[in-house]
Amino acid sequence: MVTFLAGGTGTPKLLDGAVRLLEPSNVSVVGNTGDDIELGGLLVCPDIDTVLFRGGGVLDRETWWGIADDTTTTHTELHRLAEAAGLEPGPRYLPEELQTAGREIARWRRFSGVAEFMEIGDRDRAVHLTRTSLLDEGYRLTEVTRLLAEAFDLEVDLVPMSDDPVASIVHTEAGELHFQEYWVDRRGEPDVEDVEFRGATDASPTQEVRAALTKPVVIGPSNPVTSVGPILALSGAREALHATPVVVVSPFVEREVFSGPAADLMNAVGYEPSTAGVAEAYPFADAFVIDNDDGTDLDRPTVHTDVTIDDADDAERVMRAVATALERVTEP
Repeated sequence: MVTFLAGGTGTPKLLDGAVRLLEPSNVSVVGNTGDDIELGGLLVCPDIDTVLFRGGGVLDRETWWGIADDTTTTHTELHRLAEAAGLEPGPRYLPEELQTAGREIARWRRFSGVAEFMEIGDRDRAVHLTRTSLLDEGYRLTEVTRLLAEAFDLEVDLVPMSDDPVASIVHTEAGELHFQEYWVDRRGEPDVEDVEFRGATDASPTQEVRAALTKPVVIGPSNPVTSVGPILALSGAREALHATPVVVVSPFVEREVFSGPAADLMNAVGYEPSTAGVAEAYPFADAFVIDNDDGTDLDRPTVHTDVTIDDADDAERVMRAVATALERVTEP
């Protein structure tokens, strides 16, 4: 039995290999919710949905976001209405006093739906509408996620990191930006000064997450700051990881990142943007999987392979290296 910490695209890509080598019913996935936003009143959980859509066989694998071949009629009409009404497009962060009003799970991440800045497909929107409505009916986010997983015939057990709100806020030269505004709208261009996981000190891992973290844990080649950092910021999460075998797949080849804003974000929070920096960020890790071309000398067991993941065969290759690393740190 193995638990994956999933954020961004790195770990979800690795899951393609995990379900080939492992019995899916023995795989748990703890999804990052620090990237979630409320957009036009609907709670959008990007990292949860990437795992959900991947397992359901509907993920758009060109973008690793949303549902493949989805229509965007509602999105297009929202932009037409805003333009015709003379309304300013782009992220419309709601006033500060409204950030903590309404449903608690959406705190500090509430955006207007006027000319929405994230393109959301019509089938994708139905997921967010169902999720938000079930939350309003009194379900926990964990319960909602499992109901949606059942609707998509997900074979692995997917749970959010917490039922409490945590918002990844990127402090930049342009001011405080929610991670989605920083990455989706600003394309990661403003210089980053710090990253805050707002609400994390008051948020708790659920019982389901605590149980999942008693199993061996795999952290795929995801961004250590905003994809995994919100999970680690929860009370007791790091302690749980120190008490169980943990294998990490580096998202770097020495100092070169595979994709995304990991280098800028790591630099901003005080870690060297490199495989060595990843090891420093994860002191609880027992072993690492790094690329064949990565000559970083780590102080913990290391397995080399080609870490590039472009398809399921690549994911299986990397997952075999992960399995080898797990064997090394779990043998009696």
